Amino acid sequence: MRLSLLKPVIDRPGPWASVYASVPHSSEDAAKQQELTASATTAQLFALGADEATCGAVHEALLTRREGDTGAHAGRVLFAAHGAIVLDTPLPGPPATPFAAWGPVPRVTPLLAAIGDDPVCLVVRLDRTGADFALLGERGTQEAGRVKGAEWPLHRTSSGDPSERHFQAEVENTWEQNAGEIADAVRAAFERSGAEAVVLIGEARDRHLVHDKLPEPLRALTYESTHGGRAPGAESALVDRDIAQVRAVQEREHVVQVTDRFRTGAGPGNKSAPHAAAGIPALVEAAREHRIDTLLVSPHGADIARQVWVGADADQLAVRGTELAYLGEEHPAVARADDALVRSAAATGADIVVVRDPERAPSGGLGALLRGTVETASE
Repeated sequence: MRLSLLKPVIDRPGPWASVYASVPHSSEDAAKQQELTASATTAQLFALGADEATCGAVHEALLTRREGDTGAHAGRVLFAAHGAIVLDTPLPGPPATPFAAWGPVPRVTPLLAAIGDDPVCLVVRLDRTGADFALLGERGTQEAGRVKGAEWPLHRTSSGDPSERHFQAEVENTWEQNAGEIADAVRAAFERSGAEAVVLIGEARDRHLVHDKLPEPLRALTYESTHGGRAPGAESALVDRDIAQVRAVQEREHVVQVTDRFRTGAGPGNKSAPHAAAGIPALVEAAREHRIDTLLVSPHGADIARQVWVGADADQLAVRGTELAYLGEEHPAVARADDALVRSAAATGADIVVVRDPERAPSGGLGALLRGTVETASE
C-alpha cells in the first residue's frame, strides 16, 4: 500500500479529529442533510473534547462540497488538528459506519481498509508507430511519457511483384523494430514508476508483438486488454473494467504473498524466512525500534482496538504509560493499537497491508514482517 496520502497526518502532532461522513448531494434536501451532518458531527467532536477551532474547521469543511464527491451519498474522510483541516479525501463509497473520533493519533485504519492496497498500474496505449504511457493509482491517472518509432514503411501492399514482396518484408521489419522499441520503453517506464502491473491496449497483433519482446519477469506482470486502442475516442467502460480487474488481481496476489511470508516467518525452524511478529507487546517493541518492514492489519480482530500508550512522536508507544517516560514523553495518552502501529509504521517507511480474509489474517488482527532475519545461537 502506497502511504503518501497519509504523510500530512503522520508528520504532525495531535490531538486529531477524525471524521468519516456520508454526505448526500443529489437528493432534493441535500443542503439540509449536509447541514445536519455538519452540526451533528461538530457537536459529537465537541463532546469528545475537541477544541472550538478544530470543530469550526470541520463544520465548515462538511458544509463545502469537494471535487470527487459523487453519487447519492458520497463517502468522505477528514482529519483535522489545531484548527485546520489537514486531509480531506473522498472514499470509494459511503463509510460502513459514519463516525467522528477525537484522540492523540488519527483514526486512519478505516481509510486504509476502504481504499485497499491500491496497486499502481502502467497503462500502455500502443499502435505500430509508438505508445502513450499513463500511471493509474492512488492519485488517479497521470501521464507517464510516450515513445515514437519509425513511421515508414508501415503498410503492406497486395501486389505479388518481387519488389513489392521486398517492400512487405521491410514493413514487417519496421513493425518488429517499433515493437522492440516500445517494449524497451515499457520496461524503462515500469522500473522508473514503481508500477506493479502493465496493461497493453491496442490492436491484437501490436499487443502480442510488444508482449513477446518484454523481458520474462515483466511479461509475467503484463496483461492485454481486448478493448480500446491508442486513437482518440477509443476509450470505453470495458477498458476501465479490464484495468480494474488487473489491479484487483495484483492486490489479491500481494496479500497472499505477504500473508504466506508472515505464516512462514512466524513458524519455527525456517531461518531464511523473514522474521514475523504478532501480539501487542512484540509489535510495540518492533515499532519502537523501527524494525517493522510490513504491517498486516485486519479490519476485525481482538488486538486492533486494544489500548496502547503513545507520545507526540510516532515511535513513542508502549504497552504501559510508565514506559514512555524513558522515551522522553512526559504526557502519554491512550490510543487504539491499530492506529498507533499504523502511524509508527508509516513514519518509518514500512508497507501496510490490509488483510480482509479472516482465514489469512494474523491472530488478533495485527502482525508484522520485520526488517532483517532471525539469527540463531549457532550463527
